[in-house]
Amino acid sequence: MQEHETETVSAQEAPEFAPAQFVRWFREVAPYVHAFRGKTFVVAFGGELVQAGALNALVQDLSLLSALGIKLVLVHGSRPQVNEQLRLKGLDQQFGRGMSPTDDAALECAKEAAGEIRLDIEAAFSQGLPNTPMSHAQIRVISGNFVTARPAGVIDGVHYLHTGQVRKVDVEAMRFAIERGSILLLSPLGFSPTGEAFNLAMEELATNVAVALRAEKLIFLTETPGVLNEDGSVDTELARDDADALLASGKLDPDTAFFLHYASRAVKRGVARAHLVPYSLDGGVLLEIFTHDGVGTMVVEDTLDDLRAATVDDVGAILKLIEPLEADGTLVPRGRSVIEQDVESFTVLEHDGVIYGCAALHAYPAEQMAEMACLIVHPEWQGAGEGEMLLRHIESRARAQGLRRLFVLTTRTSHWFIKRGFVQGGIADLPREKQASYNRSRNSLVFIKRL
Repeated sequence: MQEHETETVSAQEAPEFAPAQFVRWFREVAPYVHAFRGKTFVVAFGGELVQAGALNALVQDLSLLSALGIKLVLVHGSRPQVNEQLRLKGLDQQFGRGMSPTDDAALECAKEAAGEIRLDIEAAFSQGLPNTPMSHAQIRVISGNFVTARPAGVIDGVHYLHTGQVRKVDVEAMRFAIERGSILLLSPLGFSPTGEAFNLAMEELATNVAVALRAEKLIFLTETPGVLNEDGSVDTELARDDADALLASGKLDPDTAFFLHYASRAVKRGVARAHLVPYSLDGGVLLEIFTHDGVGTMVVEDTLDDLRAATVDDVGAILKLIEPLEADGTLVPRGRSVIEQDVESFTVLEHDGVIYGCAALHAYPAEQMAEMACLIVHPEWQGAGEGEMLLRHIESRARAQGLRRLFVLTTRTSHWFIKRGFVQGGIADLPREKQASYNRSRNSLVFIKRL
């Protein structure tokens, strides 16, 4: 009998394979790998993700994060599964966003749902088939009574029965587990010193755990794409104050507002970054972590009130920052009158009444471009990310004005901009008005970044 030969195509021969693109991407990812190795991420997702069949793909991505040295704590929810258990038992109660009373029957449903999901997650992490992302993973998943809860009690006349709130988390035990390479898995249940079980909100649990562990990131995997701009695009970065203003405005849809509330709360209490990432996007966690702009909405503290718009009273301080760089030829001499006329375009960094950094944004709306000029941080304050902070703020201002590209002219700091996503261009790439005023005797290099 003649054997049938199967024609195979190597990855290199496949039309979608682009070696140069892969190598470039791998090199671009390296700084993030270095930055996040050894850091703690809390990843939280509701039962909706499990219901949508997205668990296996998520586990594969989390396995990769663990292999890269990131310490992981997973917090899962179970609302749809609890509601299904209640329906099957002929009970009318259904849980939604926010806090609801949990009676004896609902608590038993919550236990059943949490146990089922926990086992599904543990099984997913136990995969090890060859030629799959889980091959050789050998990941240990640890669950346990790490969370002490207290009853929510009676609020506005309503007794919440077995609904609880987080009293404390066992930080020492949690760290002992994750420091040894295990992934910690927490279900939305807590226990009291008297042995009672309480139904917890996944979002509150994840926030409290992230704060207690001083996590680098709290990542909510949500049904929503994140916070949307007026044109329908995702607002990829929000200062916490701006997030709180959005929440107060009432303009957000209820689901986005619900998660954004917890993200803002986590950042306010010390978590470095909080993210809203759509679980419908395959690889969303990886894209959010390892690409510059990400795919969801990230909430940051944004300078602890140090960052503000400049006023006329700041002109003298801005001049003091600029003068040494004008003297050594790094910046073009401007003079007080130019700064006074231009002061509204400046943002300053201020601490205890001392201005120690600044940057200016000049818009060219016709070409949907903007220039960032006079990016300066006083030498005594450099080294803690202040320049990066100013850059992010200028990028946010440019995006808010509907501008698509940001450019800089520099003679001495090209490497700094290249590391932050700028690509070298030419004079012809500048807006026409800027081309006309370009000082050819300085021969400044042009760098451009897409926003």
